Amino acid sequence: MGKKIGFIGLGVMGASMASRLIDNGYDLYIFNRTASKGESLIAKGAHWCPTPRAVADSSEIIFTIVGYPKDVEEVYLGKGGLIEGDVKGKIFCDMTTTKPSLDIMVAKKLQEKGAEMADAPVSGGDTGARNGTLSIMVGCSDEVFSSLLPCFGVMGKSISHMGAIGSGQNTKMANQIVIAGTMCGVSEALVYGAKAGLDLEKMVGTISKGAAGCWTLDNLAPRVIRKDYEPGFMVEHFIKDMGIALEEAEKMELALPSLALTRQLYLAIKAEGMGRKGTQVLVKALEALAGKEVL
Repeated sequence: MGKKIGFIGLGVMGASMASRLIDNGYDLYIFNRTASKGESLIAKGAHWCPTPRAVADSSEIIFTIVGYPKDVEEVYLGKGGLIEGDVKGKIFCDMTTTKPSLDIMVAKKLQEKGAEMADAPVSGGDTGARNGTLSIMVGCSDEVFSSLLPCFGVMGKSISHMGAIGSGQNTKMANQIVIAGTMCGVSEALVYGAKAGLDLEKMVGTISKGAAGCWTLDNLAPRVIRKDYEPGFMVEHFIKDMGIALEEAEKMELALPSLALTRQLYLAIKAEGMGRKGTQVLVKALEALAGKEVL
């Protein structure tokens, strides 16, 4: 497999991931609904394509990381979509966090035309995307995984082959369930610490060295202390992820009460116009419950 790579989706995560591929010598063919988001990559040598279909025609391996399940379906199966292009013998990799059943369905349609597919959602936020330290959870055949591994190595640090197509998405759902509970706990700790009059930087530095230590404390708590609520990962996208996890859990006849409660708090945040802020803005929901600004 050569180095002609297609990349669709140039948002907070995708732009940095695509940039790393260019920096490591790959010839990139890109598409994004908002064309202006591709300008910095074009300046680095990427080729702009007018449609997803054109990306498929020009590339040997095609990565997608878009917003919602409806966007995945449109990019792959819609008018001018990837499946309308020259797909035979090529590999497609959806890195969007989406419904496992959707990627399984798209994979079957691609296989009917002689193409292969992987699902490979990621975790690590904007920092991980910039630094190439993402955790990548992959569902596909052994052969496809081997073909994608060099590219994964550019974008991520922890790369795990979880099983057949759909396994990556199910692993990401488990990841988001943990993050939801952790984000809630960290936010409550920050509000509590602030109200108790603690030095929050010192508090976070101290508790992060013990059993409470986690990625959220290390990476997002400092942003909250700085009152930086800009997105590494947007609230509205997290709401989408939690909804998928709850939907899949219902199919498995599972109850996830902590996840359901956290999603309700985030829905309240979105209703206040903060849907495009970072997930660390959850502290604002807790302040609203207290009836006063604490941080």
